[in-house]
Amino acid sequence: MQIIPAIDLLGGSCVRLHQGDYDKVTRFNDDPVAQAMRWQEQGAERLHLVDLDGARSGEPANDSVIRAITSALTIPVQLGGGVRTAERAETLLACGLDRVILGTVALEQPQLVIDLAERHPERVVVGIDARHGKVATKGWLEDSNTEAIALAARFSTSAIAAIISTDISTDGTLEGPNLQALREMAEASSVPVIASGGVGCMADLLALLTLEPLGVEAVIVGRALYDGRIDLGEALRALASGRLQDPPSDLLQDFA
Repeated sequence: MQIIPAIDLLGGSCVRLHQGDYDKVTRFNDDPVAQAMRWQEQGAERLHLVDLDGARSGEPANDSVIRAITSALTIPVQLGGGVRTAERAETLLACGLDRVILGTVALEQPQLVIDLAERHPERVVVGIDARHGKVATKGWLEDSNTEAIALAARFSTSAIAAIISTDISTDGTLEGPNLQALREMAEASSVPVIASGGVGCMADLLALLTLEPLGVEAVIVGRALYDGRIDLGEALRALASGRLQDPPSDLLQDFA
């Protein structure tokens, strides 16, 4: 299972919100490029960026920082937040991002996302952010009546790379991911699922491994890394292939 460090951008700085509340901001680093380099140096194989300004306003606000990060790193970088038109997605893909994440537009214009994914296979991700099982949009400021798993099923046969499933009630809380919601999301769609929200310790990461056979292939971790509750290098070793909790391959063959 891949561990993806997160950098949330607000006003050009690296921050975290508590349960998506813009009034509850913790600022971690005023140099997002240096922070991105740090995660790469510690072994991250992918970086997750969120443009919180863009998510709130729908307008690009951190493009210079985004370009600086993609130019400095050699690992793939994905970004979400305020990507609400095909033109905006195309612009971001052209400036060095490996993947773009569409949330609000995935609910409001699903065909646009499907068509974009056809043009850019494996480079479009759908972000489904849920509050009490219902999809929230526009930087989590608006709630809809659409069930998160119903939206996931809508993209089952599309060419999107993955679905990022975020449970807003656990995001930034460090209280553990919503395993039941992730299980339902993975079962609703054949598209790989990336877990997001609530991870606070190594035990939370190990608990997510139980969902790996269902298609939960990665997890985004933010606050727990910044707070030092999780060491990225240790976590990568624990969840990588050949981890101690996996039986040796020759033992599996004996039972085949």
